[in-house]
Amino acid sequence: MSFLHSFTRSRMNRASSSRLSELPQRVESNRMSMVYATPQSKQSLGKLNIPKPQSVTSERRTSFFGSRTSGTGMARNSAFGGTEKMKDPRPLHDKAYVQQCIRQLCEFLSEKGFPGSMSVKSLQSPSTKEFLKIFEFIYCLLDPTFQMPTSKVEEEVPRILKDLGYPFVLSKSSMYSVGAPHTWPQVLGSVVWLIDTVKVFCCMSDQDLLFADFSDGSTEIEDGVEFNKLFLDYTAETYNKFMQGADTFDEEDADYLAKLKRLYNVDEGLLASMEEKYRILSGEVERLEKESQTDRLMVKRTEKVKLQTDLQKLQSYRSNLESFKANLENKASGLAEELEASGLQVETLKQEESRLQHILSTQKFTPADIERINWEKRELQQTINSLSKSLEQAEQHMWNEEIALAKAKETAEVKLAEYHKLARKLKLIPVSAENACGHDFEIRTSTEYGPSTMVQCRTQIQQLLRKLITDVDEECSRLTDMKLSLEESIEQVNSNISDKANDLKQLREQIRRLDEQLEQDMQDIAHEEQKWSAEMESVETHRKLLEKKVTLGYDESVEQLKAAQQQYHLVLQETNEERRTVVNNLASVLTTAANHLSIVEKFLEDQHKRVDRVYAEAFREDEVDIQKMKDIMESFIAKVNSM
Repeated sequence: MSFLHSFTRSRMNRASSSRLSELPQRVESNRMSMVYATPQSKQSLGKLNIPKPQSVTSERRTSFFGSRTSGTGMARNSAFGGTEKMKDPRPLHDKAYVQQCIRQLCEFLSEKGFPGSMSVKSLQSPSTKEFLKIFEFIYCLLDPTFQMPTSKVEEEVPRILKDLGYPFVLSKSSMYSVGAPHTWPQVLGSVVWLIDTVKVFCCMSDQDLLFADFSDGSTEIEDGVEFNKLFLDYTAETYNKFMQGADTFDEEDADYLAKLKRLYNVDEGLLASMEEKYRILSGEVERLEKESQTDRLMVKRTEKVKLQTDLQKLQSYRSNLESFKANLENKASGLAEELEASGLQVETLKQEESRLQHILSTQKFTPADIERINWEKRELQQTINSLSKSLEQAEQHMWNEEIALAKAKETAEVKLAEYHKLARKLKLIPVSAENACGHDFEIRTSTEYGPSTMVQCRTQIQQLLRKLITDVDEECSRLTDMKLSLEESIEQVNSNISDKANDLKQLREQIRRLDEQLEQDMQDIAHEEQKWSAEMESVETHRKLLEKKVTLGYDESVEQLKAAQQQYHLVLQETNEERRTVVNNLASVLTTAANHLSIVEKFLEDQHKRVDRVYAEAFREDEVDIQKMKDIMESFIAKVNSM
């Protein structure tokens, strides 16, 4: 029924602007909008899997409209009033619910053809960029012309959700860290709400309720006249009561639900069985999810180790049982032999009894003989009793003596074990030990030893130990003297080390000074090399300039030669006399040019020789300086090595 109320409000929002769609419902009840519904309540209207709404009168939200009067028949005030931040009733901090929402989002994206790879694992903690892609894709299903702005998206996304009527606050700070554990559940809840909005929008765009009477016969029954008539009657009745101040519509819901059941021929038993089946399948899915979250391989390996341990225990228990069975069989065979011997003895006693009975029956005794025999019997019985008591006392005394002896043996064995432990610690046992010196310090337990033997062994060991203590004391005194001499040697070595350290410090200071001098010399050499390179560059520049001038002079001579040749041809055509004059002039010009070329070549050769000479002198000076530096370095290294 919650879907019907949300559907009604959305249709009225499209038809009239009397009530804004973004205004929240003022009663928290199970009659929530399909937009706010959890994934568990995603059922189709055709199958009528709609729970009966419960009336809630105690818990109310603050209305966007003005305060309502106490009278039930009074109309609502249409003026806007104050707002109050509503608490999200969805269990967004429940891990199972969050996982269910993530699966719903992943299924929706794959169903609508999201352009990108998206899985449940990647949706556990998505980045802000991935969230913006998902939000833009889902919102484009509502508005195909929408494009995500490039700036201030942290303000644009909450504004869009607010304009769509999202009843809960989504802060701007949550847009900076979408995948954080404390912000992702709220953002995921808004995305699931947007998905439900898209589904409602698609449902309304697929079936236009205003013109459903003109549909053909192939459409479903909810697109027909009966459904539209019931739905519009229910919408009009509930909206009239809503405007009169009512917040719950239990009677109208029950009436409308009964009419829908009659229209669709709903089987209550089938619905109950389907709900039970859904509950069982949901429990199985939760169990499988919990199993998938744990490492099944590790669980199986742990079970394997436990089973192997149990198998080893069973095998050991089986071997113990077999040994116990063998012992019992041995005892049974012994008892059988004893039983057989006892049977033979019983047969013998029976024969003896029959013989004595025969003798008793054949002989004759007088009363005096009988009295005498009885008196002797009593006398023998008393003697037997007294001997039995003496035997018991002797056995008790022997038992006490054995207990005392066992305690004395235990005490002696403990002391002997301590003695052997201390002797092994002192390396006195065995005979080949380091401190035994070929003597046997071990005391062996034997029942044949008497008091004299123990005293003799004790005396012998005490003598050896006294001798060993004397040797140890002498060795300690010798080591003490050696320690004193070594301490004196160490003091002397320490004084020598301090002297050498001072010498080493002086040598390091000298090395530092030499290093500074060497660095200064290297800087001077580098400066001189820079000067020489500058001079070489200037000489090279001068040489290039001369080459350029010679080239220009040669070109001018060539041009003059061409002009003279042209003039020669002209003069040759005029007269032979002029030809001879031109020839003479041309000869003089050529002679002058040749002389000029020879002069230029000679000047270039002189300049080249001068440059080579300057370069050779500079190179020889550099070699001399480098040789001097090498000599200085070799002498410095020799001094350092000698130090």
